[in-house]
Amino acid sequence: MHKIEELLKDRILFLDGAMGTMIQRYNLSEEDYRGKRFADFPHSIKGNNDLLSLTQPHIIEEIHSKFLAVGADIIETNTFNANSVSMEDYHMQNLVYEINVASAKIARKVADKFTSENTDKPRFVAGSIGPTTKLASMSPDVSNPGFRAIDFDQLVVAFKEQASGLLDGGVDLLLIETITDTLNAKAAIYAILELREERGIEIPIMISGTITDASGRTLSGQTVEAFWYSVSHAKPLSIGLNCALGADQMRPFIKDLSDKAWCKISAHPNAGLPNEFGEYDQSPEQMSAIVKEFAQSGFLNIVGGCCGTTPEHLDAIIKAVETEEPREIPVLVD
Repeated sequence: MHKIEELLKDRILFLDGAMGTMIQRYNLSEEDYRGKRFADFPHSIKGNNDLLSLTQPHIIEEIHSKFLAVGADIIETNTFNANSVSMEDYHMQNLVYEINVASAKIARKVADKFTSENTDKPRFVAGSIGPTTKLASMSPDVSNPGFRAIDFDQLVVAFKEQASGLLDGGVDLLLIETITDTLNAKAAIYAILELREERGIEIPIMISGTITDASGRTLSGQTVEAFWYSVSHAKPLSIGLNCALGADQMRPFIKDLSDKAWCKISAHPNAGLPNEFGEYDQSPEQMSAIVKEFAQSGFLNIVGGCCGTTPEHLDAIIKAVETEEPREIPVLVD
């Protein structure tokens, strides 16, 4: 049994917060993103946050350290868009494997440092695998509903390259997150299971979907129950929800997952909903009070934050939730 599975029997574990939100605090320029190595790159690369693992690794290390310092058990690698499909936007597909290895090594170094300082609280690294910028089951062209910008096999190749880099960089588990299209997620699962077999390893998988609005459905139209049954064959460590919604809007859908799933449940909601400037206004106190009720209701095994969530938010969440009992997996009757 993996160490993280043992810990999850006894307590709720804490995931970190928003990498993108923290990077924004540094107000980085185009030149900062480029660093010395890409000073003469012919395309604009500002906003390519994953590249910072190569050009500004000290910033990524500092962000990881801030979340670990307030008590995060699991930190996510800076690789949300580090796949060949998304990196095509920056003309940097050739850097995908390198970015994933570098990002995993940065997170591994910091996590190991904190573990060595307190061996009673081991820290873990989750390889972040985002949804890519293209959907496999929906057309980007409303006038041509049968068109697909990408297919399943192409996604498998992209996800396998990313997961290979993350594994070679030393992650403890893989997190397929912010899933809007379940077919994309199934391609990621397929790639990971193939790697497991090829390498003869057992690497835990976390899966986290995104409910886009109050309808309670993913962008590709599934309810949370349908989403769970579509990915349950992966036998994940956890199933959960993140992004798009604040914690209060997420509650009914986390409850639904908690009632149905025979694995652990994770939640990393946004710090409320974005305002007219795209910023997140929910305070640490407000967010932690809502998340505490999740735990008191028996919904949670892993909790953290997505967009707008800072170390201050995570600190408040940990203090509110750390004494609560973890969710027990329900006994389901046919």
